[in-house]
Amino acid sequence: MSILENVNSPKDIKKLNMTELEELCGEIRELMVDTVSKTGGHLASNLGVVELTVALHKVFDSPHDQIVFDVGHQCYTHKILTGRKDKFSTLRCEDGISGFTRPVESPHDIFSSGHSSTSISSAVGLAKAKALKGDKGKVIAVIGDGALTGGLAYEALNNSGNDNNNLIVILNDNNMSISANVGSMARNLNHIRISPKYYTFKSRVSRLLSKVPVVGTQVSRFITMSNQKLRKMMYHSTLFEDLGFRYYGPIDGHDLDALIDVLTVAKAHNHSVLIHINTVKGKGYNYAEKNPSKFHGIGKFNIETGEPLSSGETFSSQFGKTLVEMAKEDNRICAVTAAMSSGTGLNDFATLFPKRFFDVGIAEQHAVTFSSGLAKNGMIPFFAVYSTFLQRSYDQLIHDVAMQGLKVIFCIDRAGFVGEDGESHQGVFDTAYLMSVPRLTVFAPASFRELTKMMYDSAYIESNAVAIRYPRGSEAVVCSDYHYDGKDFDIFGDKTCSRCIVTYGREFSNCLNALDELEDTYIIKLNKIKPISKGVFHHLEKAKSIYFFEEGIKSGGVGECFGSLLVENGIKADYRHISVGNDFIKQASVARQFEIYNLDKAHIIKILSDQE
Repeated sequence: MSILENVNSPKDIKKLNMTELEELCGEIRELMVDTVSKTGGHLASNLGVVELTVALHKVFDSPHDQIVFDVGHQCYTHKILTGRKDKFSTLRCEDGISGFTRPVESPHDIFSSGHSSTSISSAVGLAKAKALKGDKGKVIAVIGDGALTGGLAYEALNNSGNDNNNLIVILNDNNMSISANVGSMARNLNHIRISPKYYTFKSRVSRLLSKVPVVGTQVSRFITMSNQKLRKMMYHSTLFEDLGFRYYGPIDGHDLDALIDVLTVAKAHNHSVLIHINTVKGKGYNYAEKNPSKFHGIGKFNIETGEPLSSGETFSSQFGKTLVEMAKEDNRICAVTAAMSSGTGLNDFATLFPKRFFDVGIAEQHAVTFSSGLAKNGMIPFFAVYSTFLQRSYDQLIHDVAMQGLKVIFCIDRAGFVGEDGESHQGVFDTAYLMSVPRLTVFAPASFRELTKMMYDSAYIESNAVAIRYPRGSEAVVCSDYHYDGKDFDIFGDKTCSRCIVTYGREFSNCLNALDELEDTYIIKLNKIKPISKGVFHHLEKAKSIYFFEEGIKSGGVGECFGSLLVENGIKADYRHISVGNDFIKQASVARQFEIYNLDKAHIIKILSDQE
């Protein structure tokens, strides 16, 4: 019987010896690789934190001791160890377990976490609340070095330090170097410092000195100050110590002995602690170790070869190819990304035009304002960003771009449904907040050809800021004889019919497929969703019923805006807006999400047929 078979909660881990724990780590990795090859998911980052997560549950008492993962996609081992092992095969499936932490699944998941750099802020709040209630439990924030490029993490660090005696921050350094190699002397000293025997001895000395009248306290303070100066000499950069943390590291994040020792010391501390560990993304699966970016977020793949089971042209790759062609002809074209060069299709651009490629890290706010600076001095910046992450830059979009009248082109990837990534990643909110921004034009391509044309028009025809929003994956089927020529909208069918479907983007394909089975119906396809052309309403004067199908949130979305414009233009037809509604979208395949929200072909036909 395997070790993992007998592990059903964190309590079971505490019974295991070191040999059994190491065997457990191997079994967890096998389960992870096998499962993710079938469901897709975030593999490389999870393989890198197996030992760390096992050590955390060995030392701490979850959920009384609260563990906050940043980003929540590195929580697979945590889920396996906290009672969800038997459901792990349902990872990212409809009605299955989430690929991120989710409190509705387990009390061991403290927050829903799908976006980066949030853990320390929430952990500081959790720790403060525990202190106010007299709760002695610890709060542990596990943050990756990539997430430490986000400004929110530094705001939280600045607000914590000495004031949180029950706070532990674990910096998982798996890619970029936060600090220089510290040398053999510092490594040896660090090994001594994380020894429980050393910490116990140190505590006893402190207690004895405190009992010595008059001079005892002074001697203790002198020793503490000397230790701080010694650490500054040995570790060179003491950013975390200056912020009020007791720093330990770097530590091998795959050495269970060392991890358990340092976590035991941190647990005993009456001081905020930062533990810096080094891990290998993709650890234990050769293909993921060699190419961690590819296996950061991957679909189904062949375990034997490491190759994805599906591939082909996507909107992301088409965007990347087009931008390369534009950059060849115009040296003002720049590409900006927030740590998502691969996901947004910019790898080739980065190789061919390294001086005009800017990866600013997980810092979307900075990316937008940085792009405004590029634009102000004559460049044409394209900021490629997932819809769900652009949410973090709303103020900068308004204040630093639109209000300044600058041309920054926002290429919004993963707009609309994204499927199995669940609530935190669905790109359905951008239309609602983009519609409110003055001087911003928004395009919604339904095909690769449209995307290319809109990119050129954005660069050379539009005078202010532009957003182009396009979905994840490949283009859907469109009319073979349809050629987008830059019009704000297009009409399909006989506009003298009494019923009109209005839509945009990927949803157009579903509506077009439904049109073949509908009578007395035509379609208006919006290519530019902001501003909505006044010319659209001239083609609605004879319509008795108008149906707006939208792959986006209802409140403030394009459909609501369109309904208001119908009234302003004196259109008195019955109006129905079919959209996502006002809800967070649960994980399921994209096809199922279209069905759930009545946006697939079958429901379009049913909705219009029921009104006949």
